[in-house]
Amino acid sequence: MKTKVAILGATGYTGIELIRYLANHPGIEITVLTSEKYAGKKIREVFPFLDNFDFPLLPVDDPMVIKKADFVFSCLPPEKSAEMVPEIVKNRKMVVDLSAAFRFKDKNVYKKWYHSHPYPQLLKKAVYGLPELFRDEIRNSMLVANPGCYPVSVLLPLVPLLRNSKIKLKGRIIVDSKSGVTGAGRNPNQELHFPEVNEGFKPYKPLAHRHQPEMEAVLGQAARKNLIVSFVPHLLPINRGILSSIYLNPSSDGDFERAVETLRKFYSAEKFVKILQANTLPNTSCLKGSNYCHIALSYNKDHKNIIIFSAIDNLGKGASGNAVQNMNIMLGIDETAGLEAKPVYP
Repeated sequence: MKTKVAILGATGYTGIELIRYLANHPGIEITVLTSEKYAGKKIREVFPFLDNFDFPLLPVDDPMVIKKADFVFSCLPPEKSAEMVPEIVKNRKMVVDLSAAFRFKDKNVYKKWYHSHPYPQLLKKAVYGLPELFRDEIRNSMLVANPGCYPVSVLLPLVPLLRNSKIKLKGRIIVDSKSGVTGAGRNPNQELHFPEVNEGFKPYKPLAHRHQPEMEAVLGQAARKNLIVSFVPHLLPINRGILSSIYLNPSSDGDFERAVETLRKFYSAEKFVKILQANTLPNTSCLKGSNYCHIALSYNKDHKNIIIFSAIDNLGKGASGNAVQNMNIMLGIDETAGLEAKPVYP
């Protein structure tokens, strides 16, 4: 028996990417697709390349979501997910939420960066869904909060280093990240209009991006103390991809060798996280359409700085690919199912 799956908000970038992954998943049957903007149309009318999908797009709050699905992906905005997901969980349906609605344990932190949460009691029950770091918790959860795309690129290299004080740092962590335009979603926006983005490169929301407190919460949990992350995102004139440069000040020269050894050991058996060989640096163009993360480390003995480079596809490992990986774990099936396709290059 295949698991019946619903995708809420199926016509956004993450929803379409989920359809692409799940179309090749051996254990999944998509049974419900919803859309606020295109309700009443068929998915193939909106996206002709999905010509073999004859699904009608239902309203987001259609009761068929609960009746016809065993598992639900929510690609809705956080305020809408926060309202709808609790009822789905109440009906004993497993959920992976791709918004920020359930990423924070502290309702006050969530309120500061988003809005008052209508169901704060669910925040502590939701599991943060980064499989390589929280696999056991995900396996036993009914509600998984998929991480933000920027945090995925930062947490995968840093959490193993901070757990059990594998390396000791001085000062704050500096994160310099660049993202493709799809990270901002599919709704029209003048700042994302082609002439505004093409042939340009700019920072945005420096030290004020919503993903910064998300990073600090998970890194603080790993280090067992409060950590400050100076996070500056930038907009690249490309469709997909995130490259994060993470600057660390280690306490000793030996921390670099320990960092390399720790990450190689931690991810040695992981399918989707690769520590690159020396003198090889990540490139977003090598990860398009995939659920992979590439990590490399550099060290300057004179300046005593460690720089970690981490690259992902923001719609793959940064969103929908990671969500499918979470689903596989929750269902107790092969974690790589539907995710084996190699990146598209060039």
